Amino acid sequence: MTDATVSLPADVVERYEKFSRFNSPYPAHDRGRAVDLYPGDGVGRSPVAGTVREVRTVGCPDRSYAAAEDHLIVVDLTDEWCARAGAPSGTVARILHVIPEVDPGDRVAVGDALGPTTRSGFFGQWVDDHVHLGFRPPGANPLRASGSLPVAADLAVEPVPWDGTGAVVERGPTHVVLDGPRRAAGADRSFAALASDEGVPLDGGLTHYAGGGTFRTKVRSTVPDGTMLSLFGTEIGRLRAGDADAGAPRVEWAPVDVLANGRRVTGLSLFAARGDRFGVKVVCPDREFEIGESVTLDVVPSDDPIRLGVG
Repeated sequence: MTDATVSLPADVVERYEKFSRFNSPYPAHDRGRAVDLYPGDGVGRSPVAGTVREVRTVGCPDRSYAAAEDHLIVVDLTDEWCARAGAPSGTVARILHVIPEVDPGDRVAVGDALGPTTRSGFFGQWVDDHVHLGFRPPGANPLRASGSLPVAADLAVEPVPWDGTGAVVERGPTHVVLDGPRRAAGADRSFAALASDEGVPLDGGLTHYAGGGTFRTKVRSTVPDGTMLSLFGTEIGRLRAGDADAGAPRVEWAPVDVLANGRRVTGLSLFAARGDRFGVKVVCPDREFEIGESVTLDVVPSDDPIRLGVG
């Protein structure tokens, strides 16, 4: 049971606007052993139930846009919460990127406010504030991330196809958000994500992070290890079941580049989102786009100098 997958119940994940397991450069995310939950309102609400064991302030990378320090909240989970999530009794939760307004000994329930979220140097400037959640098995050092348990989300994500065209609806210092892909008229507030050409919902940083992943869909099926995924007609990677839950394996990215209006950008930030929060985020610290500007995305092999316009 020490390597059991912790499966977050649907009613827990649905309290947040977005979620992702692979959209991060840090090792805990590499093989789906952590999840980022985006509240959308600046309040770091608890995704777990238990008793606060420890609260620590920790140093983080020095970034001009971020706070000088981050915070770790360690929670001893209740047996009831562990049973719902399929975790062994004695599992401990690790929560980051929240300024704690709780103390050791406090009991917290799912949805309780732990404190405001914080801009952390542990994540990129284009990343929205979020609650980072990981789990340590019974008896393990709760202050370490290495060796955390695999994490899954017990809900389906709708794969939404897209041709790569859209208009800019949001600008940030290092990113823009496009108004595509678009869900069908009357779509509910369930989670959706950009689909590969094969209809697989994608998760992660394409390809500015080392690896990516997928989300579970309504139809559970066994996908062979090594299955190719493509986007806009170009191979972007291969499925690797690894130790991620079988319904949502990780993706080993292929060597590709993302183009916006024919010029290279850093990549695409991909996640599952609800309702009007759905849209693709283009990471482009060296490019400027105006609100309303039309953008066409493409993906090309990174060793193709003619298509990249550098030859």
